[in-house]
Amino acid sequence: QVQLVDSGGGLVQAGGSLRLSCVASGGTFSRYAMGWFRQAPGKEREFVAAITWSGGSTYYADSVKGRFTISRGNAKNTVYLQMNSLKPEDTAVYYCAAHLSVVALTTAAESVGSWGQGTQVTVSS
Repeated sequence: QVQLVDSGGGLVQAGGSLRLSCVASGGTFSRYAMGWFRQAPGKEREFVAAITWSGGSTYYADSVKGRFTISRGNAKNTVYLQMNSLKPEDTAVYYCAAHLSVVALTTAAESVGSWGQGTQVTVSS
C-alpha cells in the first residue's frame, strides 16, 4: 500500500484560506484515486473530497462544494486541497487517503487502507 504524509494545516480566521498537501510514496501514485476526509472533536470521520487517478473527475461533500478544490500532480506524487472561505465548522483534523477505486473513497471509507497521519485545521470566528 502507498504511504501518505499530509501537511499544511494551521490556524486561520474565518473567511481565510489554506492549502493542504499530501505526498505519497511506496506505490504507483498514478494508479490511485485520492481523497480528503476530516474528523472534528466528538464526531465521526467524514468525506470531504476525492479525485480520480487521472484527475479528470472530482467529487465533493455538499458542505464544502464551491469553497474547496481538490487537485493532484502525478509527477510530484502529491494531492492538494485548496480551502477557501473557511468557516469555524471546518475545524477538524484532515486526513488524505488513497484507494484504487474512487467509488470506495466516496462511499466506503472503511475500506480505505492508506491514510495520512492527519493535519489540524483550526478556523477562528
